[in-house]
Amino acid sequence: MKPTVVIVGRPNVGKSMLFNRLTKTRDAIVADMPGLTRDRHYGHGRGAGRPYLVVDTGGFEPKVTEGIMHEMAKQTLQAIAEAEAIIFVVDGRQGLTPQDKIIGERLRKDAISRGVPISVAVNKTEGMNEDVVVAEFHELGLGQPIAISAAHGEGVRQLIEDVLAPFPEAADEPDPDHPKIAIVGRPNVGKSTLVNRLLGEDRVIAFDEPGTTRDSIYIPLLRNGKQYTIIDTAGIRKRGKVFEAVEKFSVVKTLQAIEDANVVLLLMDARQEISEQDAHIAGFILESGRALVVGINKWDNLDSYTRERTKVEYDRKLHFLSFANFHTISAKDGMGVMPLFASIDEAFAAAMAKLSTPKLTRALIAAVAAHQPPMNGLNRPKLRYAHQGGHNPPVVVVHGSGLANLADSYKRYLENAFRDAFKLKGTPLRVDLKQATNPYAHKKPQEITASQERQRRRGRIRSKKMYS
Repeated sequence: MKPTVVIVGRPNVGKSMLFNRLTKTRDAIVADMPGLTRDRHYGHGRGAGRPYLVVDTGGFEPKVTEGIMHEMAKQTLQAIAEAEAIIFVVDGRQGLTPQDKIIGERLRKDAISRGVPISVAVNKTEGMNEDVVVAEFHELGLGQPIAISAAHGEGVRQLIEDVLAPFPEAADEPDPDHPKIAIVGRPNVGKSTLVNRLLGEDRVIAFDEPGTTRDSIYIPLLRNGKQYTIIDTAGIRKRGKVFEAVEKFSVVKTLQAIEDANVVLLLMDARQEISEQDAHIAGFILESGRALVVGINKWDNLDSYTRERTKVEYDRKLHFLSFANFHTISAKDGMGVMPLFASIDEAFAAAMAKLSTPKLTRALIAAVAAHQPPMNGLNRPKLRYAHQGGHNPPVVVVHGSGLANLADSYKRYLENAFRDAFKLKGTPLRVDLKQATNPYAHKKPQEITASQERQRRRGRIRSKKMYS
């Protein structure tokens, strides 16, 4: 088992910077803005000679009793409860604050009582006398503080080696082959509520305020013996309505999460009309080639007439997503949520399907027999055989001649034909055309020898005598 190392501390002390340094990624958004990180953020630690998990938490405000900061504090306490080691980050330039003392007391109460080791990391000490800076943090009574600079990497390796020293060596585990599910949609459609419903716990902050989630949160889930990774993402707004630099980073993280996922769950609000932004998000998912499941949330308390009208609108405006399964759900009440997993499994299996060359070729021949490709000038394109060229999404490579100007409509016809032939539900499919070439087209003819020239001359003479 990989040890779980949780990073805690006041807002804006450099926890996310340290998280990125330990994971050697940019998974956590970093900006000079208190309260930026709000949910727990998991990552795989690297560079310490052994595998481990790192958990980034929001700024800990233990005295706050309501609002978003209170929800962040609850998330931090949940992370502390599942920690096997804790890094308590403090700001060396601000010195020891009363809030640091309160957090230290809370850690002694919740962690040390369970035997969880705590390391005090004094951050932002670059260019300073380390002995002088760390001296006052001995007052916390949590052992020897370690001076680091998360921004520059100073002291970070020594810190994590000291944190992991009590744990036994373990070999790195290969990445499991399981679906990664990115839940995307406009702000405030219920993504975080759905994540909590799927997990069965208040794992991420669900707050009635657009833009509550600002980062992409990766969460492992084991259900019925199957492993999943759920990615809660920030809501994607129209470009003209994204004003904060942090929110722009959040949108980028959401798009990166779509690229990283195997299956995308597009969540939409049944009580709002399908907007141009919804279509843009769906279009990006389609272009990225990810398997797709569509969830229409907030279906409860809608009358029958509104439901029928909504279904008609979805069929009309999202007809280009006909390959995906649509589900009407209520994330708040749990209505229709569990059947989502069946569609997710089906979409994942379709995205990773292995298609044999003989079956693909037979499906190609059947499709061409049913509907010939349109003429290209004086000639008709000839489609000879097909084979698989990739997964996630499935790519079918079709070989033939005269394919350079094959109509896009016929390519879509082939995509639907292959999808129907192999029953690939929930995933887009791409058809790549491979134009056959003459291997001798660019070769110069060999010069004939004198003996070959004499043979040709004698042959011409014989033919003249024969037909004269």
